[in-house]
Amino acid sequence: MFMTAPKIALLASSLVSAALASVTIQNNDPLIFFHGRWDSSPGTWWAGSGLKLNVVGLSSLTLNLGSHTSSPMAAVGVSVNFQPFFTVNVTQGSNKIPLGTLPKGENTVVRLNVEGWQNNRINLQNIVLNTGAKLLPYVPSKLAFTFIGDSLSAGQFLPLGVDQAWPFLTGEFFKAEHTVIAQPGAALSDIVSFSNQHGLSFEFFRTEDDGYFFTTDHNFTTPWDFSRDHPTPTHIVIHIGANDSAQNISASSFIQTYLAFIKRLRTLFPKQPLFIFTPWGWPNADGSIGQYYPGAYQTIVNTVKSGGDKNIFLVDTTGWVTFADVFPTNQHPNVGGHMKIAANFEKVLTNAGVKPQANWATPIVKV
Repeated sequence: MFMTAPKIALLASSLVSAALASVTIQNNDPLIFFHGRWDSSPGTWWAGSGLKLNVVGLSSLTLNLGSHTSSPMAAVGVSVNFQPFFTVNVTQGSNKIPLGTLPKGENTVVRLNVEGWQNNRINLQNIVLNTGAKLLPYVPSKLAFTFIGDSLSAGQFLPLGVDQAWPFLTGEFFKAEHTVIAQPGAALSDIVSFSNQHGLSFEFFRTEDDGYFFTTDHNFTTPWDFSRDHPTPTHIVIHIGANDSAQNISASSFIQTYLAFIKRLRTLFPKQPLFIFTPWGWPNADGSIGQYYPGAYQTIVNTVKSGGDKNIFLVDTTGWVTFADVFPTNQHPNVGGHMKIAANFEKVLTNAGVKPQANWATPIVKV
């Protein structure tokens, strides 16, 4: 069979186009390493949720996001090759992620997470990479922290949101995987508190954060499948109670709720060390500290230990935060305050035998 010149030209053009075609990664590709909590769309909930990619031959990366993405935009933290996170505002549609200048002949690790406790939904449709790029497995760290809390852990009021909060900083210091399940205004008790319809004793076990109540496209919660926590958390850290106090929950009721919460956690994480923070309180300009539930956290830890669980530890945060470490208008830790809290907790963990990993588990190597 003979081909005419136009047909030959068309075939050649098609072959060139195919060779130059970009690489599309579908949202169900097993080499996408999802972390935090994603619903089935798939879409993120909770500050800090996101994904990680390990790519060889990378020079460009575009996120295509669907209709469940927060409007008008969602702030996303991006880290390339484990360098500091920077913010990219993404929207429904096509979003090119700046990567900077990448070394030739090495793999690239891109980490991406939503920063905010609200407007924090990205609905992944697919990821488009440059021609010749190839997705490789991301190897997670052997250390994996789960942090549970409220605004004091979620990074409320910080310029980079959760990415500047003490839980996130602690995880980065140890080169660990880290998940932050923290909701500003939420109590531990399952009550309405500052527009949150539930407390963490309920919401921790759900896929969605309490923002679900104000959405029109996903106005419900679903049970979280803890088998999706990969790797399984090695350490659990809890700092909560400010909003229970604000809602006038009695100390005795708070203690009972906390004990029941720990009991339920132990059905999921039977042997992991539990670190229970005391409040650092609300620092005032005159140097005084507004406290809540004095002695309650020691009672909680002692009660659990008396029942035979020795893998629970009280973290006494007395003196960690002063008025210089908070925003004066709301008494929440500022950027420096979160850094100070993280440094103090890192010492606690190190003294408890938790050592920072020497290197990230997914190395940057010549390929």
